[in-house]
Amino acid sequence: MPLVAYLTLAALVFAIGLFGVLTRRNAVGILLGIELMLNAVNINLVAFARFRGDLAGLIFTLFTISITVAEVARRTRHRHRDLPRAAHGRGRSPRPAAG
Repeated sequence: MPLVAYLTLAALVFAIGLFGVLTRRNAVGILLGIELMLNAVNINLVAFARFRGDLAGLIFTLFTISITVAEVARRTRHRHRDLPRAAHGRGRSPRPAAG
């Protein structure tokens, strides 16, 4: 497979991620767009590492993937910690009794 095919795929994934970042209003949609953009960068790094025959691109890719996994794990842990409070009363704090 030629290098141009990998670069075209990465450009397409990056464009989809950029579109997601620019058009979404909620945080989850924006973060998903950023993840797509980072994956496009990873595709480029791996493609150039393969065609140049060095390991620097693969090392940078593993580094960015590990940071992404750590970020997702931190967000998931934080979300589960807040789950009991958010589940009570559909996310609203209970109102004090009038009296």
